[in-house]
Amino acid sequence: QVQLVESGGGVVQAGGSLRLSCAASGSIFSINAMGWYRQAPGKQRNLVASITSGGRTNYADSVKGRITISRDNAKNMVYLQMNGLEPEDTATYYCKANIRAFTSSYGIDYWGKGTLVTVSS
Repeated sequence: QVQLVESGGGVVQAGGSLRLSCAASGSIFSINAMGWYRQAPGKQRNLVASITSGGRTNYADSVKGRITISRDNAKNMVYLQMNGLEPEDTATYYCKANIRAFTSSYGIDYWGKGTLVTVSS
């Protein structure tokens, strides 16, 4: 069984910073792409940033220059460093990873339960 657990959310003032972490655990053979998505109340879930196993990154235009995604393959972790936060960044942030378990011959997308980020003006 594989699970993803996010941490690091909270309340921060506009202009502040937060670092989100996501830990993958369980019967993991390999992890392919990892990413962060966010969903504001009443809106759809959208990609914030993603990173391949080789370290190639992709960012939503709205966060470029303010947010950095990184991963530690040895620890099965992915991080999201968020600087210059704006009230529009308020959302629940979800971690997603494509993980191949030992019991499988292909990768499956797993999601965490999310961590809430609130940016006050």
